[in-house]
Amino acid sequence: MDRPNSKELDIIIPAFRMHSQIFDNLFDGIEQKDVLTRIEGRTNHIIWMTGNLVNCRYWLAGTIGIPDVDPNDHLFGMAKALDESLEYPSLKELQAQWHTISPKVYKRLVQTSDETLAEPIEIGMKVDFVEQNKLNMIGMTIDRESYLFGQIGLMRRILGYPGVSYTINNALDY
Repeated sequence: MDRPNSKELDIIIPAFRMHSQIFDNLFDGIEQKDVLTRIEGRTNHIIWMTGNLVNCRYWLAGTIGIPDVDPNDHLFGMAKALDESLEYPSLKELQAQWHTISPKVYKRLVQTSDETLAEPIEIGMKVDFVEQNKLNMIGMTIDRESYLFGQIGLMRRILGYPGVSYTINNALDY
């Protein structure tokens, strides 16, 4: 494993890489007919959750100075809710976008300095105990990814699929 430039990221880098590893496992065996399924019309569907995961990676990219923009930001940016009247990208498109932005983010995270991590970033949270700096926003993004992974894992089980595998792809280095 690459050692991050900042000791502050010692816990983030393994979490980031684990998410990168497990991402494709989330969709193993899922049939196209199920990716837009909502339970009792109340849950988000797998495509919306996946789009949010990809958007997290693009948001993280922007936070650490990568200029790439989520091609689906109009659908997922700024915590946009699911809108069934909109056409969402395919699962394959979203997977490709994840694997395009993730190596760039990983490389930049490993290179990021303590000074950059301490830089303030305004996101309007207004929570007294959360300092709005880049380090905390990186951590909160990883937390959001974890939440979405759990949601997709739950949808897998509800839809009759086995749980998510923790099989590691040793060729994936981000």
